[in-house]
Amino acid sequence: MSVLCRFSRLSRNFLIKNPIIRKDNLSRGIRTVLQDEKPSRGILKTSFIGGIIGAAIGVGYAFNKIERDRKNLKNEGHEIPIEVIKYKPAFEVSRKIVSPVDSTGLKLTLFQYQSCPFCCKVRTFLDYYGISYDVVEVEPVFRPQIKWSSYKKVPILLAKVDNGYQPLNDSTMIVSVLVSYLNDKTYKINELTTFYPKIAINDENGKFKEEIVNKYFLMYQGSVPKDRTLDDIVEERKWRKWADEVFVHTLSPNVYRTINESYQTFNIFSDAGKWDEYFSSWERLLMINIGALAMYFIGKRLKKRHHLKDDVRQSFMMK
Repeated sequence: MSVLCRFSRLSRNFLIKNPIIRKDNLSRGIRTVLQDEKPSRGILKTSFIGGIIGAAIGVGYAFNKIERDRKNLKNEGHEIPIEVIKYKPAFEVSRKIVSPVDSTGLKLTLFQYQSCPFCCKVRTFLDYYGISYDVVEVEPVFRPQIKWSSYKKVPILLAKVDNGYQPLNDSTMIVSVLVSYLNDKTYKINELTTFYPKIAINDENGKFKEEIVNKYFLMYQGSVPKDRTLDDIVEERKWRKWADEVFVHTLSPNVYRTINESYQTFNIFSDAGKWDEYFSSWERLLMINIGALAMYFIGKRLKKRHHLKDDVRQSFMMK
């Protein structure tokens, strides 16, 4: 008991001699801490402004989506014309491909990515048939070379016609139009495009898209060439669809299996496409880095969408 009394007296004496921890000072310290924990007016103001900006972005996105859906609904089932442009777009030709056997009289300009398989298809066709053409290499991130076009993909083949320049969009449609022209040159390029109308539709997943009707059909104007049969034409059409719907979508996951392979591929594209000649250093680095990463993730998405095997090499060989 005496020990407790002594301890009590020592405690009182200690508090009296050390006012820094006396009750009033202790209370004041607690109040100060609590006041410091309250958010400052600056933080509240920043949060308020951030909330307003976020709400504005959300409203803008929703409004844009509503307007886009409304426009899509209005256009659904209607033909979207591919109009002739009056003046040649201002662009710098990357290179000219001149064939000594070209007798078509066509003046063509191909807007392309060197690495794009659909662009490769068009180049292969033109080279095989000995058709001369100019190439405009498109910078794939911002695509300034095709800002003149409402169609924001490649390839785009621009054909000189009587009243201007006729854009041909979609690699399959390009091949079909050119084959039809080579078979019967009484029809001009811009006249042949009317056989391939572009229709606005919603696909089986409810996604709005623009589909080119008849793009796998060759326009023989009622007379099959002597060296072709109907069975031959139908078989060709089947394999053309296979190339677009199966082969290409199996190819990308194989080329871009890993990050390293994706970067290696884009460095090869840079060398093959001579990007160091056509683009600035920062554009080239941007194209390689963003392109490699983007195609890596696109390859993964295609693998899942098309139900490819874990080892995509097996899916590729089985096709």
